[in-house]
Amino acid sequence: MELRQLQYFITVCEELHFTKAADRLGISQPTLSQQIKVLEDELSTPLFDRIGKKIRITEAGKLLQQYSTQMLRDLQNAKMSIAELQINQRGTLRIAVLPSDLDYRMGAIWIAFHQLFPNVRLEIVPTIEIHDMVIEDKVDIGIGLSGVLDRRMVQVPLSTETYSLFVPSGHALTQRAEIELEELLQLPLILYPVGFVGRKLIDDCFQSKGWKVQTLMDNGSAASQLQLVKAGIGFSIHPHALLEDLPDDQLIAIPIVNDAPVRSIELLHRTDRYMSVAAQMFIELIQKHFAHNTKSL
Repeated sequence: MELRQLQYFITVCEELHFTKAADRLGISQPTLSQQIKVLEDELSTPLFDRIGKKIRITEAGKLLQQYSTQMLRDLQNAKMSIAELQINQRGTLRIAVLPSDLDYRMGAIWIAFHQLFPNVRLEIVPTIEIHDMVIEDKVDIGIGLSGVLDRRMVQVPLSTETYSLFVPSGHALTQRAEIELEELLQLPLILYPVGFVGRKLIDDCFQSKGWKVQTLMDNGSAASQLQLVKAGIGFSIHPHALLEDLPDDQLIAIPIVNDAPVRSIELLHRTDRYMSVAAQMFIELIQKHFAHNTKSL
C-alpha cells in the first residue's frame, strides 16, 4: 500500500466519481480505477459499491478513509515540523476571531506576535463560524465563545466576561455605581445588528425575562459604537473588559446587576494538528493577555 494510492482513494471518496477524481488528480480514469483495484485486492474487500455510473463508499471504505485521512494529516504535520526547522519560522498562522469587540481588542496581541515572529504572516479571519473553521482545518486557531466540548479539539478557557453599560463621561448616569438590567429598556441603545453573536447574547438575556430590546441604532462596528456613545448619541452594552484593553477617559462602564449578560471565551485548535513554535507562542500570548485582564477587573 502506497501513500499515492491512499491519496487517490481519498480523492475518489471526496468526489464519489472516478472521472471527476481523475481530472482533479491529473491522471487518466483507467489509471485511477486500476490503482483502486490494487488497493481492493490487497485488502481483499471492495472499497466502493459501483451502481452504474454512481459509486458509494462501503463500510470497509469508510474505515480506510478515516485512517488514511489521519495518516496523511500526520505526514503533513511531520513535513511542516521539519520545514519549520529549515526555514526559521516562516509561513502563515491563520486565526479565526469573532467579528466584534473581541477582534477590536486584539491589536496588542497582533503587534506583540509580529515583534517575536516578523517572518510569520498572520491571517486574521473574522467569522462567527469559528468551531467549524477549526474542525474543517481552514484556520490553525480559533478564539470565540465557549461551546460544547468536542473530543476533536483542544479547548482552552480564557475568561468569563460580564457585560456593562457604556456611557459618555460627564453623563448623569456616571454617578451610579451600578444599574439594573430592567432600566436599560428605557435607554436609547446602540447595539450590534441582529445576527451578530454579541447581539444574540444580549437579546437572549432580556428574552429570558420576557423583555424585548428596542435599539436606537444597530451598528456592526465596536469602534463606531463607542464613538457614538462618546458623542452622546446613545448608550451601548459591551463586556466590561473592553475598557481594560482600550482605556478611554471619555467612556465609563457601569456594571449591570441582576442577571447581566455574561460570555465565556475560549481558544481552540484541532487535537491532531501540528502546532508550530510560532503557534504555541501565540497561544501563550493570548493566555497571558486574558489572565492579566481578568485579574485587573
